[in-house]
Amino acid sequence: MFVRIVKLGFHEEHVATFLGNFEENKHKIRDFEGCKFLELYQDKTDPTVFFTYSYWESETHLEAYRQSDFFKSIWNKTKVLFNIKPEAWSVDKLDSLK
Repeated sequence: MFVRIVKLGFHEEHVATFLGNFEENKHKIRDFEGCKFLELYQDKTDPTVFFTYSYWESETHLEAYRQSDFFKSIWNKTKVLFNIKPEAWSVDKLDSLK
């Protein structure tokens, strides 16, 4: 399993649109084959910056999601709202404490 972290920044006037789109699609994203976990975070000092954390069974599963028509339709709606270039990291989860 690995973790995908994505940083997204939006124009202030588009934050509500992004949040509405996320709310509408979050269960479909989470239910996509191979997705085991999904969270959305908002930056404490800049409310126009968000991070998604998702856990995937494999890079193949994430790539299938990224190539899907579902992702492409979400991305097309989202990318026009950005005020910064999105950044993404794929990392292996080594440890977790609760």
